Amino acid sequence: MSYDEPAGTAAASVRDSIRDLVLLRIEPAAAVRMAPGDLTTRIDQLITAIANERRTLLNTNEQRNLTADIVNDMIGLGPVEVLLKDRSVNDILVNGPSKVYVERGGKLELTAVTFRHDAHVMHIAQRIASAVGRRVDESSPMLDARLADGSRVNIIIPPLSLCGPCISIRKFSQSVVDFSRFTELGTLSPALSRALEIAARCRLNIIISGGTGSGKTTLLNALSRLIDPAERVITIEDAAELQLQQPHVVSLEKRPANIEGHGEVTQGDLMRNALRMRPDRIIVGEVRGTEAFDMMQAMNTGHNGSMSTIHANSARDALARIENMILMANANLPVQAIRAQMTSALDLLIQIERMRDGKRRITQVEEVVGMEGEVITLASLFSYHYIGENPDGTLKGAFEGHATRPRFMSRLEYFGLGDAFMKTLTGDMEAAQ
Repeated sequence: MSYDEPAGTAAASVRDSIRDLVLLRIEPAAAVRMAPGDLTTRIDQLITAIANERRTLLNTNEQRNLTADIVNDMIGLGPVEVLLKDRSVNDILVNGPSKVYVERGGKLELTAVTFRHDAHVMHIAQRIASAVGRRVDESSPMLDARLADGSRVNIIIPPLSLCGPCISIRKFSQSVVDFSRFTELGTLSPALSRALEIAARCRLNIIISGGTGSGKTTLLNALSRLIDPAERVITIEDAAELQLQQPHVVSLEKRPANIEGHGEVTQGDLMRNALRMRPDRIIVGEVRGTEAFDMMQAMNTGHNGSMSTIHANSARDALARIENMILMANANLPVQAIRAQMTSALDLLIQIERMRDGKRRITQVEEVVGMEGEVITLASLFSYHYIGENPDGTLKGAFEGHATRPRFMSRLEYFGLGDAFMKTLTGDMEAAQ
C-alpha cells in the first residue's frame, strides 16, 4: 500500500478534511458523556481508520496533535486549551482566529496558537456561553462568564468587534501568594509587608486600587490570610476569584439576567443581603457601581476590617471614583455628606501598579486623615521611588516609609501593635516584629 505524505498547506488541508470526517462519525452528545481518556482513544482509532481509507500518511506526532485538537474542540476550549493548562500564562487574549496573545510575567506575547476561521472561534464562544446558560449572537454580542475552573471570560463578537470574535480569559490562579512571596518578587519591602500585615490584623478598612492586571485581587487574597479564623467573613464578587483560607467564609456571587432578561442579582443586592447575615467583615472583590454606597455604610456600622478593590490610577482617583459611584446610587446626597461618610469609613488606600518591566509594585499607601473644608485629606505612609534601571531591564527603586502618626493609632494600640507599626515606617524591622 502506498501513501501520499501531506506537506505544508496541503498537510493542513488533509488534517482539516480528516477532522471533518471524524466529527461526522461521532455524536457530539455521546462525546460529552464519554470519559476524556475513552474519547481520546475512540478519536485516535477513527483518525487511523480514515487515514487508511484515504491512503494518507500521518506520523505519530501529527496524529497525536490532531487527536488532541479534536478532543479539545469537542469537550474543551479548542486551541486555547493548551494555554489554559500552562501555569506561566496569566491572561489569554484571542483577537480573531489568527492572533492569540498571552501574558507571561506581566508582558504580552503573540503565540503560535491559531483557530481555523471565525466560525471556529464562534463555536468555542458559544460553548462557553451555553455552559453558563447564556447566549452570544448578533442580538447579544457581549458576554461575561466564568469557566468551571474559576477563570473569568469576556466575549465580544461582530458587529461590535471589527476583527472577528474576541475572547479574553483571565485565568484563575491556583497558587496563593503571601507577603513573603511578595517581598521576594519585589512587590513590596519587608517593612511595608509588616505594616500591611498589622493593618489587616487590626481590622482597618482597606481599599486596594490599580489598573487591570496590576495584582489587586492577589494582594487582597494575601491581606485576607491575616484575618482571625474566628471571624465570619462574607465575600461578594462579580466573578469568584478570592481564595480565602479562613474556616468561616460565605462566598456570594452576582447573577446576570437570563436569556429572557430576568433574574439578575447585582452586587448591590448581595451587599444589602450580606448585612443581614451577621458578618464580622465584608470583602467585596471589586467595587464598580452603586454597591459602593452600601460598602461605605457597612464600614461605618461596625464591620471594621472590610476590604475591596477598585480600578483607579492613584489613591486620590480612587476616592473620586467611590464618590461618583455613591452619587450614582443616591444623586440627592450632598457631596460634603458623601465625603464625610467616606472619611469616617476608610482607613487605608493602597495603590498597586504593573510597571513597564512587567513587575507589580505597591506605589502608594495613603491614610485617610479627615476633611479640610470640602476636601478629603490624605497622608502618605509609604511610597515607591523610581531610581533607575538594572542591566537586565528591571526597574530599580526604593520603598520609603513616612513616620507620621496615623489617625487610626488608637486602633493599632488596642490590638497592641501601635509601636510595631510605627517602627515599620522608620524601617526598624527588628523592633517591628
